[in-house]
Amino acid sequence: MNTAPRTSGSAVASLVFGVLSWFALPIIGAILAIVLGHVARGEIRRAPPGTVDGDGFAIAGLILGWAHVVIVACGLALIFLFFGGLAFFAHYAF
Repeated sequence: MNTAPRTSGSAVASLVFGVLSWFALPIIGAILAIVLGHVARGEIRRAPPGTVDGDGFAIAGLILGWAHVVIVACGLALIFLFFGGLAFFAHYAF
């Protein structure tokens, strides 16, 4: 009896939270996408070959989550550098 492999629920959840991190749940969605993506990839790797599928979903969730974290971190760094520069300028200009 040959059955089709099941799709990992963690992989699907990772993809869903990765997409939601860009629209509805900015930071929490990205963190959940990253965690669930790693959980899903471990689950798929440990399962007997051909029984659990969804590695593409997990990778997509990881990419979306990490991309969101990187963009938010760069944005925060730019904000702090901008306002730090303003404070420096205001302090020494007057």
